[in-house]
Amino acid sequence: MVNFIFLFISSLFLNKGIFNPEKLGGRILLIVIIAVGAHILVIIIKRLSRLFFKSMSGKSGAKVMSVVSLLTSIIVFMIYFLAIGYILKSLGISLTAYMASASVIGLAVGFGSQGMVQDIVTGFTLIVSNLIDIGEMVEVNGQIGIVKSIGMRFVVIRNAMGAQIYFPNRNINIVINYTKGYVSCIVDIRLPENPDVQKSFDDLVNKSVKSVNEKYPNILRGSQPKGKTVKTSTGKEYKRIIFRIWPGRGAPIESTFKQELIQELKLIDPNYADWMVSVNYEIEKERIK
Repeated sequence: MVNFIFLFISSLFLNKGIFNPEKLGGRILLIVIIAVGAHILVIIIKRLSRLFFKSMSGKSGAKVMSVVSLLTSIIVFMIYFLAIGYILKSLGISLTAYMASASVIGLAVGFGSQGMVQDIVTGFTLIVSNLIDIGEMVEVNGQIGIVKSIGMRFVVIRNAMGAQIYFPNRNINIVINYTKGYVSCIVDIRLPENPDVQKSFDDLVNKSVKSVNEKYPNILRGSQPKGKTVKTSTGKEYKRIIFRIWPGRGAPIESTFKQELIQELKLIDPNYADWMVSVNYEIEKERIK
C-alpha cells in the first residue's frame, strides 16, 4: 500500500515538465514532496494509533494495544525507508539495488550487526509470551515503571517520577511483572492498653498518615492509605496502615515516616519502644483501579 502511494506520486509528477528529473529544480521539488508526504503519512498513522489506544481498555485491550504499538513502529519504519529509496531514485540511484540492501542479510551486514533483527524478534516475543503489555507495572533491567509502548526497537516505560525510560528490545534481560499494579506497604503500630492513651495514639497516627500524601506524593498509587484496628489472639491491639505504593519506593515509609512517628508516640508514652512499629510488604488480591 505504502509502496503504491510512492509509485503513484512518482508517476504523477515525473510526467510533468516542472518535475522533470533532468532539471535540478524538479528534483529538489520532488524530494521535498516525498519527504513531506511521508512525514504527514506517519503523523496520520500515529494519531490513528493513539485514538485506537484510547478506545481500548482491560487486559485483552492491553494485548491488542501492544501488538498495534509494535506494528505501528514497523509501518513507520517502512514509510521512511521507502521514502528514502524514492528520494535516492530521483537522484539517479538504482531503487532495485537499494531495496535489495534492505533484506535481513543486507541489514545485518550493512549495520555491522544483527541488532535491528534481534530487536524486532524480541519485541514480538515479549508480546506473544505475555511477558509485558501496555499499561502494566513492570520492572525491566532493574527499572520500575508503567509500559507506555512496545516498538520495533524500544520498550518505553514511565517511572514514578514521570521520566520516560527507553530499553532496546535486545538488551532486555530481566523482567518482573507486577500484576496488581502496586505493592502494599503495611505499617503495624502497637497500641497501648489504656483507652485514653490509645485515643491520643490514634489521632496522632491519622495526622501522620495524611502527611505522607503531602511529603511523598510520588511513591503512592491508587486510593488513599487505609487504616484499621487489628486484635491478635493474645489480646494485643495494633493500628494497621496500608499504603499502596510503587514497587521499590517504600524507603521513605521504612525510614523517615517510621522514625518520626516513633519519636512522636514516645512523647505520649515515654515507655514506647522502637520495635512496636513494624513495616512489611504484601500483595493484595484486587488490582488497582
